Amino acid sequence: MGIDIDIIFKIAGVGLIVAFIHTILDQVGKKEYSQWVILVSFIYILFNVAQVVGQLIDRIKSVFLFQ
Repeated sequence: MGIDIDIIFKIAGVGLIVAFIHTILDQVGKKEYSQWVILVSFIYILFNVAQVVGQLIDRIKSVFLFQ
């Protein structure tokens, strides 16, 4: 029942890639595209975190036998 370190690396990897793409798009003057990239990556990470929270709630239910 340890922490799944894979999700942390996935979020960090997405963050690094998005920061790189944002910087490049910002420097070439495509500021609106860089904002879209940030928004899409935020939604992607939000869905990943929602899945982890769902798993956490399932574990809590199983501990207290609220099935």
